[in-house]
Amino acid sequence: MESSQSQFSKDANRKPEATGSSTRGIVLLALMLVVSALLGGFVYGPQARATAASSDDVQDSVKSFTRVLSVVERNYADPVDTDKAIYDGAIPGMLHVLDPHSNFFDPKQYALFREEQEGRYYGVGMVVAQRDNNTVVQAPFVNSPAYKAGIRPGDTILKVDGKTCTGLTTTQVAEMLKGAKGTSVQISLGREGWDKPIEVTVVRDEIPRPGVEFFTMVRPGIGYVRVSTFNETTDSDLTDALKQLGVSNLDGLIIDLRNNGGGLLNQAVGMADMFLDKNEIVVSHRGRASTERPYYAIHGNQGVEVPLIVLVNGQSASASEIVSGAIQDHDRGLIVGETSFGKGLVQTQFPLSENTALLLTTARYYTPSGRLIQRNYKNETLYDYHYNPKPPQAPEVKLTDTGRQVFGQGGITPDVAAPALKPDDFEDLLERRSVFYPLPQGVGDFARFYLGEKPTITHDFVVDDSVIAQFRKYLTDQHIQFTDQQIQQNIAWLKWETKREVFTTVFGLNDGYRVELDNDPQLEKAVSSIPQAKALYANARKIVAERESGRNP
Repeated sequence: MESSQSQFSKDANRKPEATGSSTRGIVLLALMLVVSALLGGFVYGPQARATAASSDDVQDSVKSFTRVLSVVERNYADPVDTDKAIYDGAIPGMLHVLDPHSNFFDPKQYALFREEQEGRYYGVGMVVAQRDNNTVVQAPFVNSPAYKAGIRPGDTILKVDGKTCTGLTTTQVAEMLKGAKGTSVQISLGREGWDKPIEVTVVRDEIPRPGVEFFTMVRPGIGYVRVSTFNETTDSDLTDALKQLGVSNLDGLIIDLRNNGGGLLNQAVGMADMFLDKNEIVVSHRGRASTERPYYAIHGNQGVEVPLIVLVNGQSASASEIVSGAIQDHDRGLIVGETSFGKGLVQTQFPLSENTALLLTTARYYTPSGRLIQRNYKNETLYDYHYNPKPPQAPEVKLTDTGRQVFGQGGITPDVAAPALKPDDFEDLLERRSVFYPLPQGVGDFARFYLGEKPTITHDFVVDDSVIAQFRKYLTDQHIQFTDQQIQQNIAWLKWETKREVFTTVFGLNDGYRVELDNDPQLEKAVSSIPQAKALYANARKIVAERESGRNP
């Protein structure tokens, strides 16, 4: 995205007693130590305290830190960037001792965080990434100024307003692309097959970043909605999508929360509210310093009883798990895919001085049946926690409204398991060599190479033998070894990847997404599970009605 990371460059020779970054950092760290003390001190780690830290403990800690910083500033072998040491080192280090999700935002990070929550910013509207010392366009947002200007995935940003971008970070280039609404920016682009740079003038505008990324009909009568994040527009985005799909007349609806890392709690509650009965509980949270607070469906589904499938995977987290857990516990629909991430810690936002903010874990989320979503994070490195998740040794067992067993302390376990296809060695080689990229990470090198030949592309485009011949030539030119057997064994996958990336480049993200869904085994499993979801919901309504009328089912 057009985003930035904070960069600090201060006089490293200042003493900690002087005014400036050292004093600001120490005051800020002291404030955070006080907040941590008030909320129970260090609760995670090999030297966890059993009681809250006293004010004397906090003062002693601040004095010790000041002395250490003073010694470092005076004696370290290289000049010390004090802000970086505190903002990127001391404060994150303290928070990571508490849990994996408490976090600190410096001013620029906080501004980006607010952009993510609000779902809009001002700029040209495209995702960029680093590749070979250059900044490359991954994808322009649909109908954004960049999209309308003809910028394509795979284009290399050579200059912005005449300033060379080679060697700059994506953060630096993104900052150059941002600007006030109505202002223009001149961008020089390098494109495969073009001898000269392509010059475009883009007028900056407000860039909405919808929570609902894409929706369509995947089969007659079956709607599909991909929800990418839970920001301040997700609730209304989903309402609009369901209206355009004609949700009341659908035979089935698939909500895709795969790779959705979460977001705002109220948006998750709002989404669940659209499908649950009025007054059904969605989620609750409780912590040491906060009493238990339940959240209910206020409006209810208002008669919309379409059979529901929720797709999840290992990167579905937080708000995604709140929605999935509520749908599962009330037997409103089926969860299909892979076990979700298991992030059930509540972060409260504490704005601090200098336009910084602290996101501190203050409670835990529980599904309607009482399941704890959060998986264990003690005695694990941050890397293992994020990339090598372990299932709970003895998961808690709870019951849904109809008495089905569901499991806690390890994310949301799907009702219908549908593992993602794993690439074989040849596919893995091509992905590592950047021949193909998964959406939304951009367009791989072969699509850029092929389109550089300037073929005529229409929506009737088919990856035929001539395209595969071009693919073989590309592999040979790039010194990527292959055999005829590898090509033939993976021919369907090669054609699908090529068509997806060509459509993404020529027609935009939505067309690329449509091609992507043509070869999605998890989606196929979701479609085939709709009759089961319909029967589950009908049975749940019957059982709940009998209970409410005082009869034993």
